[in-house]
Amino acid sequence: MTGRNLRMRRLSRATSALSGRKRGAQPKVVALGGGMGLSASLTALRRITGDLTAVVTVADDGGSSGRLREELGVLPPGDLRKALAALCGDDDWGRTWSQVVQHRFESKGDLHGHAVGNLLIVALWEQLGDHVQALDLVGKLLGAHGRVLPMSAVPLELQALVKGHDPDLPDAIVTVRGQATVALTPGEVQSVHVVPPDPPAVPEAVAAVLDADWVVLGPGSWFSSVIPHLLVPELLDALVTTKARKVLSLNLVPQPGETEGFSPQRHLEVLGRHAPKLALDVVLADEAAVPDRESLADAAQRLGAAVELAPVASPDGVPVHDQELLAAAYDRIFRMHGRIGPWR
Repeated sequence: MTGRNLRMRRLSRATSALSGRKRGAQPKVVALGGGMGLSASLTALRRITGDLTAVVTVADDGGSSGRLREELGVLPPGDLRKALAALCGDDDWGRTWSQVVQHRFESKGDLHGHAVGNLLIVALWEQLGDHVQALDLVGKLLGAHGRVLPMSAVPLELQALVKGHDPDLPDAIVTVRGQATVALTPGEVQSVHVVPPDPPAVPEAVAAVLDADWVVLGPGSWFSSVIPHLLVPELLDALVTTKARKVLSLNLVPQPGETEGFSPQRHLEVLGRHAPKLALDVVLADEAAVPDRESLADAAQRLGAAVELAPVASPDGVPVHDQELLAAAYDRIFRMHGRIGPWR
């Protein structure tokens, strides 16, 4: 049997397993991240639970989000918009609104490149004066299968210490500023931090983490979408003290620039250096993306976690997560690794 046929058979089994789920067995799940990685997780998770909250990074400074942030002084709405779109349902209403909020204007004027959802979110922030209330209202309009919250109520600047940013000075370490720049930086990222250095967490985000059965971190841009959540002190404290179990979902491939050349285990080592008190329960990785399983298991063990290998990549060979396969993997992890409290 070819690799593609094997993947397709697994996808069929995963879909069948999810369609046969009994209603009522729903864990409270909080997913942390940003960008397309978080969207992949949310699209999968909404298939297995109706009690889902996304906590989204607010350090984006590129594109439409960056322009709105600079002009109006607001939180960057782009990653929040993507999370809301990912939570839209698969019916006509959900598909239509997902496309609408993701639609970008094309023109020769000031609207060029702006996403409809970004403008809608910012308009409601200005009208209501409340980040959470506005996002809840957008979610209600979209029929979102879950809630979207910013991780902090203030826009953050991401800064990274990068070794070899200048090819002519391979040993020099410089500070690179801005999420969009960090995500594509040449050289080796040593560490990241945010400005202001101790940003306030959104209270609803902290409460969601403390009340969760499971917390999902990743996949996504490691230094610019995953680790920033660990740089908000109140949010990190909640992640450390919560009784929820925690699963870290690894990327399928290293990201050019930001984590180029990283092994799966190195991703764990970097995360551990930024949050040494944070313990995990499960590390999820695609079985075909781990060349050294023993080293990954050792790195996971140092974080208190077991490794779960599963086929979660798209069967067509494109390095993106398959929604159904990822949903099946999360479902299996939630069931195999126990429950903290009664699921609704």
